[in-house]
Amino acid sequence: MVGDELRDEPFEPEVLSSDLVYEGRVWDVRSDRVRYGDGEIVRQYVDHTGAVAIVAIDDDARVLLIQQYRHPIRHRDWELPAGLLDIEGEEPLLAAQRELAEEADLEAAHWEPLVRTFATPGGSNEIVHFFLATGIAPLADAHAREEEEADIRVEWMPLTDAVDAVLGGRMHNALLAIGLLAAERRRAGE
Repeated sequence: MVGDELRDEPFEPEVLSSDLVYEGRVWDVRSDRVRYGDGEIVRQYVDHTGAVAIVAIDDDARVLLIQQYRHPIRHRDWELPAGLLDIEGEEPLLAAQRELAEEADLEAAHWEPLVRTFATPGGSNEIVHFFLATGIAPLADAHAREEEEADIRVEWMPLTDAVDAVLGGRMHNALLAIGLLAAERRRAGE
């Protein structure tokens, strides 16, 4: 296969059973028994609502990064503004606009889809919708933040420097890496 012929292929094996193992506040854990080939397999996975991530770039080609504490990795990592599709029926673009406002007190005049990705396909059905946001402006009112969001640090960094930090191993967030590389590639084609 070459170029545009190479793509993921949907595959729907027969699901013999699907049990809720854990019901969480945000996502659940399921255990599925699936007919596969001549036999059966059992797989546990996080049943996820999906998410959005925003690559916000200002008029000076700087990208918005946020830093917040993430307990599973015991780090305050650099990230893109992002959030869950946790409102029933909410379109990904509307969720992205909401998240940019909630996490950074910003709005954008222009939005375009950037890329979609499976976050961890071996352990979750989460799909992340990335958007490129430009024409950035501050909101009149700041949002109240709680828990990990209470001490979010916001930085604007030249896009090229942020990409260098990812490729140099100084920033490790997967969504950050995907979003920055996709945005840099998109902007190089302009």
